[in-house]
Amino acid sequence: MILSCNSCDKKFVVPDSAIGATGRLVQCSSCGNKWKQLPINKEKISKIKSTPKKMPKSTKTTRKKVKKKIGPDLYSPEYLAKKHGIKIDSTPTSQNKTTKDKTKINFGFYSFLIIFTVLAISVLRLLYFTQEIIIEKIPISEIYIDYLFESIRNIKDIIQNFFSNY
Repeated sequence: MILSCNSCDKKFVVPDSAIGATGRLVQCSSCGNKWKQLPINKEKISKIKSTPKKMPKSTKTTRKKVKKKIGPDLYSPEYLAKKHGIKIDSTPTSQNKTTKDKTKINFGFYSFLIIFTVLAISVLRLLYFTQEIIIEKIPISEIYIDYLFESIRNIKDIIQNFFSNY
């Protein structure tokens, strides 16, 4: 069975068994128009085929213009703000990029790593030089300080052995 869309006149081939005796709701894949399609009787088909079509006198073929779907522009600022919560300013900013770059300070991963390493070394050196004073004031801390520096020496030895062997 051949179906024709009422709004854009696009034709579709549909199996006869797809539309039952009570009809079926169909939708045009081209323009999105929906309608209820009733089954076509075979008598009507034979009458349509038997009557010859009259050709228009003009050689130009007239086509209906396809109406485009009316709705909001998908990229308009109003639609984006309403649907997705995205706000777009239509007025450009008057600030120069050069002034923004000069005032902006980047503090990335490597900067953080360098500052953390310098801070850790500073704290460990301070602890190393004040080790005797701290042990004098807090005698129980001697075990923990010795353990810390022994662990640091072990890590240093592991790193040296790794690079010297390869």
